[in-house]
Parts: sequence; structure tokens; C-alpha cells
Amino acid sequence: MTVRVRFAPSPTGMFHVGGARSALQNWIYAKQQGGVFVLRVEDTDAARNRPEWTEGILNALDWIGIRRGTYEGPHFQSANAEQHREAAKKLFDAGRAYYCDCTREDVQARNGSQHQGYDGFHRDRGLEPGEGRALRFRTPDEGATVVVDLVRGEPTFENKNLEDFVIARGDGSPVFLLANVVDDMIMGITHVIRAEEHLPNTPKQQLLWEALGVKPPVWAHVPVVVNEKRQKLSKRRDKVSLEQFRDEGYLADAMRNYLMLLGWAPSGDREIVPWSVIEDEFRLEEVNPSPAFFDEKKLRAFNGEYIRALSLDDFIAAVQPFLANGPWAAADFDPLVFAKVAELAQTRIALLSEINQNVDFLFLPEPPVDEAAWAKAMKEGAAEMLAAAITAYEAQEDWSPEPLKATLEAVGAERGLKLGKAQAPIRVAVTGRTVGLPLFESLEALGRDRTLTRLRAAHAKLTA
Repeated sequence: MTVRVRFAPSPTGMFHVGGARSALQNWIYAKQQGGVFVLRVEDTDAARNRPEWTEGILNALDWIGIRRGTYEGPHFQSANAEQHREAAKKLFDAGRAYYCDCTREDVQARNGSQHQGYDGFHRDRGLEPGEGRALRFRTPDEGATVVVDLVRGEPTFENKNLEDFVIARGDGSPVFLLANVVDDMIMGITHVIRAEEHLPNTPKQQLLWEALGVKPPVWAHVPVVVNEKRQKLSKRRDKVSLEQFRDEGYLADAMRNYLMLLGWAPSGDREIVPWSVIEDEFRLEEVNPSPAFFDEKKLRAFNGEYIRALSLDDFIAAVQPFLANGPWAAADFDPLVFAKVAELAQTRIALLSEINQNVDFLFLPEPPVDEAAWAKAMKEGAAEMLAAAITAYEAQEDWSPEPLKATLEAVGAERGLKLGKAQAPIRVAVTGRTVGLPLFESLEALGRDRTLTRLRAAHAKLTA
């Protein structure tokens, strides 16, 4: 048997990080088993589907390493509409399903509660297909449905607790439960690896597989991904879009390493590991069924580690899209100047998008002054310190970091200031901020003339 897994997203919005995690788990499992990864786009929600969302799915998969041309698909669920209807008719003809014209209000009136499920009212009334009549699957009255799950063992569902669920709407269109099963049958899916939220549907789908005369797949329900309050990640409430993380400057390698740790861990006391190690060591049977906390702070730290591990050339290439959209005029950006500070910037950013705030002072006509930084640094004595630094630097012959540092140390010492205090007004005058790249390397990259111009401007502002 060739293992065939599938990833089946709906093109109704941005790509969820939880979906990305499931896709990676399916991808690795198929690769380990010498199997096939199938992409199926569940596009039957015509009111919400948009072509750009489908393209977004493909782009997101490309980004995390599941690239077009290396898997089967994309297939589209809508192409199987006729087979969905045929399956519904087969179940009706075999007596495994029946038509029902009850409204929700009818069911509530009979039950006396809005919390109880359908009561089987039409099971034996022999309704034929008709407008407004939904098709319900006849669940067994006795026994239990046992789901063999690679992650969760053998969850058992008492059949008496399973209501006769709808498999086709009143207009004849199949619902998710049936369409999903039929699609998996058509595509020969042998293993269904998906999020825990689908587990309650699984006994119903397993009964459908059996009623249609096909052996059910192997199930694996991986843990739900939750936020810091241990609530399931929600598109409406939480930051969940893979595209947003990508656009903020997260590296694909960092993201997929982190996603694979949501419910699983590699051997040893380590988390940041080469992808080849994850591909080799990942085991579905070792996935922890408990909810997995998506910790953005931890992801950010991961990303910083991955950024620092890049070669300098790769780092410079990685930040180019962000530099291209910097706050400076395109003609003012100097790649040679950037190259002087690139290695320093690489050690200080956790997101690629943070590159601009570290180097913008080099390419803007004036420093981007932060008012809070100005107020903090330009206190009593700052004007005198700036004046002394201007005098000293006007006479500076060697405009390189160590001599620049030694000069400022001497100027500060004359005023009883250690270097940290002495350089504060200089840094803000030149870069606009209290934190950033090492000061003296920044002065070298900015150059003598521009440095002195900014120091004089800051002094004039303080003494005006």
C-alpha cells in the first residue's frame, strides 16, 4: 500500500499557522513513508471562496518548503460534486439515510430544549426527496464506534450519543462530512492527519466510510493550537496569518522549525535543529495530544537565532525587500554604506523588517529623532558635551571606530563622565535614538561631514 495523505484547506481567508503545522506534518509523514502528499482545495463555499485565497495557499506552502510540482494537486472539491450526490443517493437507496423536513424550531419544540440533538423523528416515515428536505444518515442505535488514532489511542464514541446527522442539505448539496469522505475515497487517501478540532466528526465520517463499503483511513488528530490564554487560535482575535509573519520578516526555516515543535520535540535538550533532523526524527506516535501553545515571543527568539546563523551575503539578500521599501529616497540608499554595518545589524534584529529602524539614520537627510529619546539624552550638560565633541571631532584625523571612541572617552573624562553617559547625547544627535548599532561604527559609516553637521544642528537646537 502506498501511503497517501492530504492537506485540504478552504480558500476563505489568510493561511492559518495551525494549517501550516498540519501541512508540514502531513508532508513529512508522506516523505518518511515513501508516500504521496495530496493538496485538495475545499472550494465549495461559493459565497466566501476567492481565487486570490487559493493562490495564497499555494504561495504559503511554497514559502514553508512544500513547493508546487513536488506534490499531487491542487485538486478542487467542487470537481467532485457529482460523486458527492451519487454517494448520498447510494446511502439513501441502501436505507442508510432518510429524508427529513424538520426545521430547527420543530426539533426544539419536540425536545423542549435547544441543546438536545435531532430525535430521529423521520427515521421511519418514508419521505422521498423533495424541496427543503435534508438527507440524514441513520446512525446505529447500539454499540460504539472506535477510532484508531495514531496520536490519541482509541477514542470510543457510544453510537446512542450520535444523532442522525445531515449529509445533504435541503437543496441537495452535500455537507462537509460527506463531501470530505467521498473526496478522500476518490483520491485514495490512506492516512488523515488533521487538527484535534475535527475529532468529534471522526466517528460520523468513519460510519460513512463503512456504509459506503470502503475501509476507513488511519486517523491522527494532532493537538489544537492555542494562545497564551489557552484559547484556540482565532482569526478574529489572534495573530494567525502565516502571510503576516512572513511579511514581518520571519524566515521560513525558523517558522517551520517552530511549527513542528507545536506538540512534538526532537531528541535531546534542543529545539532549534536542522530540517533534516526533523524529517528524520518526527513520529506521529510521539505527538503530545495536549493543546499546543503558540508563543510568538518564543518564535521571535527562534527567528533571531536563524537570522544570526545566516551567512553575511545571505543576510544582505534576505533584507533587500525591506530595504527597498525604506523611508528614504531610493537614490539616497548606498549599498556600500549598508555593507559596512550589515554584520552589526544582523546581530541585533529578530525580524528582517527591523533592519530599517537600525540603519535609516544613514540614508535620511536628517536623523529620525525620537522625542522621548531626545528628552532622555538632552538633559543638563548635554549642550556642553556636544560642543566639546564637535571641537574634538573637527580635529579628528583618523575617522575609524577606535580613535573615535578614544576621543569621546577623553572628552567625557574631562567632564567626569564615563563613556556611557558621554555618548548618550552624541548618539541621539546622530542617529535619533538611544539604542541602535554601535555608535562609533555608526559614525564611521555616516562619515565626518554628516556627523559634524548633525552634532552642530543638535547643539544649535539646545542653545536656541
